[in-house]
Amino acid sequence: MLSHEQIWGAIDRLAERHDLTPSGLARRAGLDPTSFNKSKRLSADGRLRWPSTESIAKVLDATGASMEQFLTFMRPTNGFSSLPEGAFPPQGSSIPLLGFAQAGAGGFFDDGGFPAGQGWDVVEFPAAPSQKAGVYALEVQGESMMPLYRDGDVLIVEPGAQVRRNDRVVVKTREGEVMAKVLLRQSPRSIELMSLNPEHPNRTIELSDVDWIARIIWASQ
Repeated sequence: MLSHEQIWGAIDRLAERHDLTPSGLARRAGLDPTSFNKSKRLSADGRLRWPSTESIAKVLDATGASMEQFLTFMRPTNGFSSLPEGAFPPQGSSIPLLGFAQAGAGGFFDDGGFPAGQGWDVVEFPAAPSQKAGVYALEVQGESMMPLYRDGDVLIVEPGAQVRRNDRVVVKTREGEVMAKVLLRQSPRSIELMSLNPEHPNRTIELSDVDWIARIIWASQ
């Protein structure tokens, strides 16, 4: 069965083949330029969004590609074939690593919360990454996440994964604040987050103020 990552990855690779960004590909096909943005691939409540067959037909017509060629773009060349372009080193058994303090600065993530830009290190991924394309690591800095996470712990984060109540998540606000919390509740307008450190208050954030939210899938402790 085709996966969400395979379909979107094929669109990304089709754009790359024609020296286009996903926005440029959408524009060439006569679609809204934001149609293929990373932020459009998930709904506000974390559900997966799929491109329509009409959109796919239009990009194939605009590029002259056949359906057979499009299907070949769905075949991963490695475990990280769905990673967006960035300046971090090529990935194999390693994934991009960034310090929590740096994560709030601009230029490290695209609009979908995937790694981009320069300044990333790499760290070995402790499990097979083939089914987790796009994962990256954040290194805890300071004591604000005690007692659950300590200074120097590494959190493996999966952007694009559906988040549910009681999941441990990393949230980045549009003001550049990055935090690791527990998702208590999500409504159409806001999310409620429980702090990992009892000395820090819980937070309620309007969804309009959330840049991205990603699920923590593993931690080195």
